Amino acid sequence: MNRISTLFNTRKSNLLSLYFTAGYPNLEDTLPILRSLERHGIDLVEIGIPFSDPMADGPVIQAAATQALRNGMTLRRLFDQLADMRHEIQMPVILMGYLNPIMRYGFEAFCARCAEVGVDGVIIPDLPFADYMESYKPIADRFDLKIIMLITPETSEARIREIDAHTSGFIYMVSSAAITGAQKSFESRMAYFQRIDSLNLRNPRLVGFGVSNKATFEAATRYSRGAIVGSKFVQLLGESATPDEAVEHLLKALGE
Repeated sequence: MNRISTLFNTRKSNLLSLYFTAGYPNLEDTLPILRSLERHGIDLVEIGIPFSDPMADGPVIQAAATQALRNGMTLRRLFDQLADMRHEIQMPVILMGYLNPIMRYGFEAFCARCAEVGVDGVIIPDLPFADYMESYKPIADRFDLKIIMLITPETSEARIREIDAHTSGFIYMVSSAAITGAQKSFESRMAYFQRIDSLNLRNPRLVGFGVSNKATFEAATRYSRGAIVGSKFVQLLGESATPDEAVEHLLKALGE
């Protein structure tokens, strides 16, 4: 069974997923960060494939992607870094990247390499759902690779139910239609979280975009299975001497 499915079958609440950009702060930081997350019991990890035009990302992740590209990070280099990760990393690993670098690599080749190194899923923010259904899903399914789709407060109920019916793993519930970045409070988002919860979807949901402290983590997890922290963790990685220090600062901020 896919590691994402196993996780959601065994852990029912307060899951924590962390995002970091491959190649940031330093080119060879990928495995040291993964080892640190594994040691600290993080449930799930998303590794960002740096791209020069990350339309959904706020300034922190944009700056990290720019630095990672300057450091020499490429998709091929990332796969090389992940080649032996399953000797020591047990948690589910998801790659998050835009269509452009993935299509340059070749989508079928990308899925095959994901399966080879032990990547469990992929998030492609600019992949249209119709294209996913027609061209991408059949290929990803052959490699047991979960393609995780995003929903926002503006996504229609009909589209949400389509996504729920034709994907597996989990649904990435974006807290707002804005770009990524830390928020202090989710008070204005609670009606949206409740509305999606009331749909009784088949797939579990994780909330991302803006989770950065105890208040936002608790709000995000009240009506979902867990939360995704990106910008705050990337910021801490840039400010900290080691990945362990960054993880520990984050867990303290989240009240964990």
